[in-house]
Amino acid sequence: MFSEALLASVQLILAFDHELVAIVVLSLQVSLLAVALATLIGLPLGALVAVFRFPGRGLLVALLNALMGLPPVVVGLVVYLLLSRAGPLGPLGLLFTPTAMVIAQCILVTPIIAALTRQTVNDLRDEYAEQLQSLGCRRDPCQRCCGTAASACWTAVLAGFLAVPAQKWVRPRFVGGNINHVTRA
Repeated sequence: MFSEALLASVQLILAFDHELVAIVVLSLQVSLLAVALATLIGLPLGALVAVFRFPGRGLLVALLNALMGLPPVVVGLVVYLLLSRAGPLGPLGLLFTPTAMVIAQCILVTPIIAALTRQTVNDLRDEYAEQLQSLGCRRDPCQRCCGTAASACWTAVLAGFLAVPAQKWVRPRFVGGNINHVTRA
């Protein structure tokens, strides 16, 4: 039984089955768009929380860290309720579309990127603050610090992208509907 299923799946992959390729392409499109949107939100949010001190900052840091472990089922149900016909966004007709899948994925990935970015920028700020001030923040140290921050932030984005496969089952079950040629390609 298992060997037959494994053989059939390998044959589909090697034959570049049209339906399988369409499913993989749609999945990659949804995942990449969700991570791109989460990056546009998470990187600036994490950097702002790291750089600025304001009332409630500690609570926001704790919230970002807690949301990194947000259960995908909770996100799926909340997005489903928001997008269902009786929900506040129901008239938009987004439920069971790739857009709904992008929204759910973005909600799941944004806290991961924001929290990791905040930690990275905070660590670099603490590490280089005195050195940059003593050097008058000349171009070389600033570039070195920014380069280090950029590579570490790309690591945060990669961590967000790698979290997507673990949460994929929420998309077809709750907000994607697993509809052939629509949300399943």
